[in-house]
Amino acid sequence: DGDGSRADRGVLSTHLHSDGRLHDLLYVDGGPSSTGQVGHLRMEGREVFKHAVTKMSEVTIEALEATGLHADDIDWFVPHQANRRIIDGITGERVVVTIGQHANTSAASIPLALSVAVEDKRIQEGNLVLLEAMGGGLTWGSGIVRW
Repeated sequence: DGDGSRADRGVLSTHLHSDGRLHDLLYVDGGPSSTGQVGHLRMEGREVFKHAVTKMSEVTIEALEATGLHADDIDWFVPHQANRRIIDGITGERVVVTIGQHANTSAASIPLALSVAVEDKRIQEGNLVLLEAMGGGLTWGSGIVRW
């Protein structure tokens, strides 16, 4: 149990957004519940890239402002591992990158990256970890966790 301060452990803040008007930029065109068949991923790559860079930056700033933290306070940034070019836009040595190991595993990319960074002892108890992601529909979000 914490007192609601920045020093608490656990989830300090979460920020989730979506814009259904952009659904046709990244989606699956079927699936058992909608067509009874396997769906295929459809993506407008350039547009998704532009939105990813913009929205993930905005939602990162939103998380920092909500907690009163600064980027320098964050021990590890763990972005969605969708595209190396997007991740490379996050500068610094405190970025967990596992896309080379796992490729784009969709919603599993952040949990996989966290697992690797905890196992190799980069992320340790008390560290501040900022998570950020973007996905189909179009959705995006962030969270800050004190590990």
